[in-house]
Parts: sequence; structure tokens; C-alpha cells
Amino acid sequence: MGVFYQLDDVDAFTTAALGRPGARVFYLQVRQGEIRVTVKCEKQQVSAIAEYLRKVMNDLPSPNTKPLPTTFEIHEPVEPAFVLGAIGLGYDRDTDRLLIQLEEVAVVDENGELDEDADRGHIRLLLQRGQALAFCEHTEVVVNAGRPACMFCGHPLDPDGHPCPKMN
Repeated sequence: MGVFYQLDDVDAFTTAALGRPGARVFYLQVRQGEIRVTVKCEKQQVSAIAEYLRKVMNDLPSPNTKPLPTTFEIHEPVEPAFVLGAIGLGYDRDTDRLLIQLEEVAVVDENGELDEDADRGHIRLLLQRGQALAFCEHTEVVVNAGRPACMFCGHPLDPDGHPCPKMN
């Protein structure tokens, strides 16, 4: 049975990348009181969430407060509840909160067909504007802490170099 969480008063929503650059594994973690849920995801998914939140925040008044930096740490042990698939994002005007829905990756059967009966994990959370802004700022730091880009082609540089298409 998949996990389901409805978290309307989130204490922290953060991301982290564990491992060495080029082999990092990305995680999202949400905490509310004693509840802590971690989801394994891709760097592009984390970036997309932050990008969307920033776009929505551009149309809203600036937040009054942001969480303290200590709320950005991923709490150990990091045991993902599921691997992230679909992401839903929105804004709830009634509560002035940003809505994030995280769903487990879809299950495909042995024939390559989507298993509609599979009970997938689902997390629905609401963030205050300050939390969303802080998440975006922290996400930029985490994403940009990876491999540096090649000055010629823009592709990531591995410690051993890379085959640069512009240097042939």
C-alpha cells in the first residue's frame, strides 16, 4: 500500500543531493511535527519545482519571513518513501499557501502497460510564501553545487574531463 500524507502546516520543505558530483542522488524532504517523509527524485524535478514556485511568487506580495537556514538540512536516516513521478503545483488563495503534490512514479506491468490498480504514494503539502522562497533559494545552491560546466560547450565536466563537442 502506498503512503499518503496531507500536510497543511509544514515545518520544513527542503532538498539535498547526496554523493559526489556526477553521481549525486537528489531527495526532497518534508517535515511537520514528528512526521518526516523523504522522496527520491531527479535534479530536473527539484529545479522544476523551484522554477514554478518562483513564477507564482512573482505574482504575489513578498513574504514577510523566511525559515531559518537550519530547516534546510535533510534529517537522517534518508529512507525514501518512494521515487518521485508526477508533480502537481498550485496556489490556494483562500489560505495564501502554495500547493505541492508529489506522486510516486507510475508502475508499469510486464507488458509495458500502466498498472492502474497500483496503489502509489502521494504527498500533498501546503507551504507559506516564505517557506517557498527559502526552498527556491536553497534549491539553487544545491543544484549549482554539482559539476562545473565546460566553458566551451556548457556540458558538465567530470573529474577526468569529458569529450567536448566544440573542441574536436
